[in-house]
Amino acid sequence: MLLDEVRPAPRPVGLRAVYAVMAACSVLVVSLVAAVNLAIPKLAASALAPSPGQLLWIVDTYVLVFGCLLIPAGALGDRYGRKGALLTGLALVAAGALVSAAAPGVAVLIAGRAVTGVGAALVMPATLSLMLEVTEPAGRPQAVAVWTAATGIAGVVGNIGGGLALQYLPWQGLFLSVAPPAAVLGLLAARFAPRGGRRPATLDLPGSALLVAGVGALLYGIIEGPSSGWASARVIGGLLLSAVLLALFVTRSLRADRPLLDPRVFRVRRLRAGALGVGTAFFGLFSLFYVNAQYLQYAKGYSPLVAGCAIAPLAIGMMIASRHSIRLAVRFGDGVVAVGLAGIVAGLVLMSFATASTPYPLYALFLVLLSLGMGLCVPVLSAAVMTSLPQERAGLGSGLNGATREIGSALGVAVMGTALSSHGSEVFSTAMSFGFRVVAGLVLAVSLVTLAWWRGGDGAPKAQVG
Repeated sequence: MLLDEVRPAPRPVGLRAVYAVMAACSVLVVSLVAAVNLAIPKLAASALAPSPGQLLWIVDTYVLVFGCLLIPAGALGDRYGRKGALLTGLALVAAGALVSAAAPGVAVLIAGRAVTGVGAALVMPATLSLMLEVTEPAGRPQAVAVWTAATGIAGVVGNIGGGLALQYLPWQGLFLSVAPPAAVLGLLAARFAPRGGRRPATLDLPGSALLVAGVGALLYGIIEGPSSGWASARVIGGLLLSAVLLALFVTRSLRADRPLLDPRVFRVRRLRAGALGVGTAFFGLFSLFYVNAQYLQYAKGYSPLVAGCAIAPLAIGMMIASRHSIRLAVRFGDGVVAVGLAGIVAGLVLMSFATASTPYPLYALFLVLLSLGMGLCVPVLSAAVMTSLPQERAGLGSGLNGATREIGSALGVAVMGTALSSHGSEVFSTAMSFGFRVVAGLVLAVSLVTLAWWRGGDGAPKAQVG
């Protein structure tokens, strides 16, 4: 069943109010991924004295938990109520941020990030599902586009908001600044979010644990590479453990009556291409977020606030392209996705040439190019995933969209951070150049696979995205 075939739920509140609150909730939880990158210089110089690997875990723990729990969190919302899941998630986001702010050591800080990630996982699928509940069938693809645009510009919001907090406060202030907006959004969601109904949904706790552990082991292997050596027992063991755990996840999912994620849904080529493409796009974007704050502060000498604002051009392309991407896909077909992915690769390649002497306006043009690519392809790819699942599994659909995005983001941070660490003795811009070349090569390779699946699709809903 496609998005435009299902009947909408009654609309008890204004559509714009629901869209605004849900979009703001999405922006909050996604912006936290980007904002913490600006705190890396202050964290590195703080009394916590984290190692390069620990810095990566401070960033990636939130993204790892967030991404891997999105699907079970979506199912939880489907079963017990999406509004309740949203409100619970916002409370956990605030609580985890306060724990991180009060952390006496790295371990507690990482634990606080994990709690915040659990909250974010509850928030994210509920936002899109609640938007779809109050939207007429013809407007559902556009609702997906609005939601996708919100998640896209959230990185820019996180950079600017994080820069503002870190300009005047120590690193703890970044986390303290999360609680007030989470509380305000909780009040607004309680007022405007539709209550919705409860639907049968699967809660697969063993499958969720295998997925989190498998992706976590993969990140461990990547992050430990520079410090322990790529041939070390730690790295090889982590990568092998990841392969085993993820294989067990797939095997269990194929045999279970009600798995966390039935791998057979990926038989639909458009869904498979959409999920892989979304993950690839955010892999590139968040590798940029991880290195951008350090480049602008270390190489260019910018303050946290100026560094946060300097990435604002990313919002330009995303806001322009995402508003028209669905219509362009209907009019011009598959080429829109190809152009979007090519724009991301081109932006990453151009950034590999940036040095301390690169004029900022030129660097900003690189950002705009990448953001145009994101805005063109991500809404179309996300809509393809959503249109492949029935409305009663909307939580799973939005969870799958979010999971691929956040897991891609986590891997992007890990790969870029590992590339920087492996060239840590060199000038920062040299290390950054190497990192961007690695990321661009990976994005290009996976984009070619995505396009092969997309263009060789099985009829799933190229036309239905409009």
